[in-house]
Amino acid sequence: MIDVTVVIPCLNEEKSIATCIKKAKEAFGRLNISGEIIVVDNGSSDKSVEIAKNAGATVLDEPNKGYGSALRRGIEAANGKYIIMADGDNTYDLREIDKFIKKLNEGFDLVMGSRFKGIILPGAMTWPHRYIGNPILSGMLRLFFGGSISDAHCGLRAFTKEAYNKMDLHTVGMEFASEMVIHALKKKLKTAEVPINYFPRQGESKLDSFRDAWRHIRFMLIYSPSYVFIFPGIAIFLPCFIITTRLVYGPINVFGRYWDIHPMVIFSMFTLLGWQILNLGYAAKVFAATISLEEDKWIGTLSKKFSLERAILLGIGLILFGFLIIAYIFFVWYQNNFGALKEISTGVFALTITVMGFQTIFTAFLTSMFQIKYR
Repeated sequence: MIDVTVVIPCLNEEKSIATCIKKAKEAFGRLNISGEIIVVDNGSSDKSVEIAKNAGATVLDEPNKGYGSALRRGIEAANGKYIIMADGDNTYDLREIDKFIKKLNEGFDLVMGSRFKGIILPGAMTWPHRYIGNPILSGMLRLFFGGSISDAHCGLRAFTKEAYNKMDLHTVGMEFASEMVIHALKKKLKTAEVPINYFPRQGESKLDSFRDAWRHIRFMLIYSPSYVFIFPGIAIFLPCFIITTRLVYGPINVFGRYWDIHPMVIFSMFTLLGWQILNLGYAAKVFAATISLEEDKWIGTLSKKFSLERAILLGIGLILFGFLIIAYIFFVWYQNNFGALKEISTGVFALTITVMGFQTIFTAFLTSMFQIKYR
């Protein structure tokens, strides 16, 4: 029976991998626990594999490139009740794993190390990473997904095998670090943080600051339909629709100048844009709920009550309302003996409502496709 498995992804870490293994073994002995160390080689061209084997670690090969691929290979092969992951560059002191094991024993599912609550030694983290990159990325994660994680991209963390299976992670690159925290928060797993020390790395860094930062931001945005679609959609649609509707009744005097048909055309276009973004946001939220990415009671209730048929009826209602306004315009034209017609603002409003109806119908079919159940 293995108590703890330490998983270390490795890519050309011949200068440090033996030290990492030695520190993990020291922790096992001091804590009197049974443990195993799995080093997952991700294509090293130096002596990392040979050194890791000689140091007593189990070495696995992962031919698919990527930080996430290596970690997933090691975690899936782990026999321990608890799993601790750490980088192989000796930036993390594996003799500190007792802090993580204590929290796991208390019932937490995921325990994160926090470099910012601990000690960052000189030269361990560059100024932009320490004061700009990491705080921004961790702040975005807290904003989008909640929680109070101060160091969302710390590479030293621990979790139970059961919690890992619940997370159901899929990414293969650097996004793996963000995905783990996001899934833990979305699936209401118990998380905790412990302060750790962070040391200067040994060997060459594999990080590309801007590329990796964008990959994390991109991943968080994709996993946040509310912030990508719903909130921007509401911010665009509501004011533009209100102004468009008001301009149907005549010009608006703003700062001594009259706003009429030209601004109305612009606002009507942005009304349609906002409505389309909201429709996409609703579809994205339904899809996220369908694949168990998140639980949203409001979306769950709405999707049950707002069936495909009811959504189609809403869309048809908007289309008929638009056609009714168009029919009124033709009636006015007929009353004027098909002469000059001054119903441009009314026509713009009618077309806006009509297009919104079609958008609603097609979105209804899209969300229904997402909800199809397969075995």
